[in-house]
Amino acid sequence: MKITIIGIYDKKPEFSEEQQKAIANTLHFAGGKRHYELVKKWLPENANWVMITAPLATFFDELKKFGGNWVVFASGDPLFFGIGNTLKRVLTDADFVFYPVFNSLQLLAHRFEINYGKFKTVSLTGRDWHEFDKALLQGEKRLAILTDRTNTPVSIAKRMLEFGYDNYRMFYGECLGGENERTAELSLHEVANLSFSHPNCFLLEMTKDRIPQIGIPEIAFEILEGRPKMITKMAVRLVTISALELHNKKVLWDIGACTGSVSIEARLHFPDVKVIAFEKRKESLKIIEKNAQKFQTPGIQLFIGDFMEIEKKNIEQPDAVFLGGYGGKMEEILDDVNSRLADGGIIVFNSVNEKSRNNFLSWSEKNKYHLCFRQKLAVDEHNLITILAIKK
Repeated sequence: MKITIIGIYDKKPEFSEEQQKAIANTLHFAGGKRHYELVKKWLPENANWVMITAPLATFFDELKKFGGNWVVFASGDPLFFGIGNTLKRVLTDADFVFYPVFNSLQLLAHRFEINYGKFKTVSLTGRDWHEFDKALLQGEKRLAILTDRTNTPVSIAKRMLEFGYDNYRMFYGECLGGENERTAELSLHEVANLSFSHPNCFLLEMTKDRIPQIGIPEIAFEILEGRPKMITKMAVRLVTISALELHNKKVLWDIGACTGSVSIEARLHFPDVKVIAFEKRKESLKIIEKNAQKFQTPGIQLFIGDFMEIEKKNIEQPDAVFLGGYGGKMEEILDDVNSRLADGGIIVFNSVNEKSRNNFLSWSEKNKYHLCFRQKLAVDEHNLITILAIKK
């Protein structure tokens, strides 16, 4: 199978002789609806056109069904977060020929005479927020963003403003290279109240530095009303995060998140790590949301309810777990965690009394975990806390 992928702009294309020959000698074509409208006059009368829509499984089935030679039309550079990468991954035995043109972000940078080589590209096309949130937390000064019909300039700007990232300006472009091209330089507040056409993309440039507060005093957090002690103290929190060894982990579960202090501190220290918080108290929902916004930590997934009753099949499995609360169900919760924790994963528990410490260590020994960290810590007049970390 030979697949020729031709990149085009958002206007009626003019093809080279080589490209025209490939089109004329092919029966099977594919692309988006917009691509079809732009190239249909070039197609042979007996052409078979397959519309590329999500999910892509139908398109892949058509490719395999007909075999032979195909011409696929794509926007810009097919290998720049494009269909070319997907096809190469799925059709490993096919031969590929690529004809790229400038991608949309390059066109946009040219319009504003900006050095696009200095921008970190993040695609939000059919993707979750993780890479974008990570870039914000890491203080990336320049970002180039690919959007879709869900992750739009408006939704992205509103998310940034929700978490206090108003320190960027936007260079926006839509329908680049086409008759309806539009560009604008905007503040995020302006973006949040405007309407835009698809396809679009934009560049973000930081206007002032943001220095995250790492090592947050507990007094700075919103807390449960009437429960001032229901928060992991700063000194204990920092040692806890160290014991979790998040520098080489991917997914942290914070069980019994309460105010979200451990989740928030973990996000600030390790933006690469996906943080998933569990808390049974309904009143903690607003508190954790407020704290996450206050300390500019987007991306914490939060589940409210009894940990043992939450369906976890579609939740990313952890390689690090902090047991911050267990509601009298320590062994039951640890058994559940054990069934999901990756090999080599770590569980950290902060014991406030001898009984809970012994129960945790007994469970650890019974399940053949290795005690890899033990530290006693007293903060002011508070009870002595033993920080325990065990490895699977």
